Amino acid sequence: MPMRIRAGVLAALAVTGLALGATLATPAQAAPKAPGFLKAADLPPHPSSSWTAGKVTRGAGEAGLGVCVRAGVPAHASAWHREFRTDLETSARQVTVVLPDTKAAKNLVSRLNKDMKSCAARIEKADPGTEATGKDYGKLSVEEGAHVYGLETETSYGALDVSLLAVGRDGRTVTVVDWGQMGDLGSAPVKAFKKTTTTAVNRLH
Repeated sequence: MPMRIRAGVLAALAVTGLALGATLATPAQAAPKAPGFLKAADLPPHPSSSWTAGKVTRGAGEAGLGVCVRAGVPAHASAWHREFRTDLETSARQVTVVLPDTKAAKNLVSRLNKDMKSCAARIEKADPGTEATGKDYGKLSVEEGAHVYGLETETSYGALDVSLLAVGRDGRTVTVVDWGQMGDLGSAPVKAFKKTTTTAVNRLH
């Protein structure tokens, strides 16, 4: 996960089950095909370093659906994730979940949006020594919709980190994109991240 805030302050928000993806297919079944994922070139350009993309991997990864998210991957869903990094302290990840039907996908999106909106307040409650600021950057008109958020945290020892978060849906498929680096919301590439989010949702199918 990106940066110090992932490993320290936000660790208090983790809940059991976030790291587990869907149950793997039995030997008699064909493994489900992963939806389309972002590529390194789709991430907001870094001024002094290029992006490297990891492999698309089954499951939601150790961080689950993200440090701001209390909701885990629902039972009977299939999940995949991909990590991105630069040579500097900037990184990103995408987690995509395929639900059994569109109703379940809508319910997951609703929970994710609630978690992202309340993230800053929950960080400050979990660690009074950290100041957190959340920002709602609004909805994007792509497929069944997407929503973009920002998060800035400053610890008592002066560490300042910023994240951009997004959740989007295409049919019964939900994707979450998380970008982060050292800095504040004023330095975050919001316009470029919205383009990244639009690409992520469009590429799912």
